[in-house]
Amino acid sequence: MPIVPLFAAILALLFFALSVRTLRLRHRLKIGLGDAGNSEMLRAVRVHSNFAEYVPLTLLLLFFAESLGAPAWAMLGLCSLLLLGRCSHAYGVSQPRENYNFRIAGMAMTFAALLASAAYVFWAYGLSLLG
Repeated sequence: MPIVPLFAAILALLFFALSVRTLRLRHRLKIGLGDAGNSEMLRAVRVHSNFAEYVPLTLLLLFFAESLGAPAWAMLGLCSLLLLGRCSHAYGVSQPRENYNFRIAGMAMTFAALLASAAYVFWAYGLSLLG
């Protein structure tokens, strides 16, 4: 059974939670667009936006890697890395007195999943060209 769809569904729930959090904050602070110079709003918007910027492409590359035959253990590891990375990043950036370690670890895990899945896709295509 494929692994990526399960993690895509989990990440969709996380994206939904981040969306609702941002919408509730907008409503509470009465900010319709942008952040109005409010640091709490800016943090919520950036957490949500950063998720939207990295997760779709990474999930697509993970899906391609899985469909090209990447081993289940590797897919489970990379998908877990992406999920943990996004949780770490969201937590770190959301804190008013940010501990940059969470943000840095979150982006490192996200980049690792993105680059490893891209590398596997290149490797799988390279093998097919050779053989």
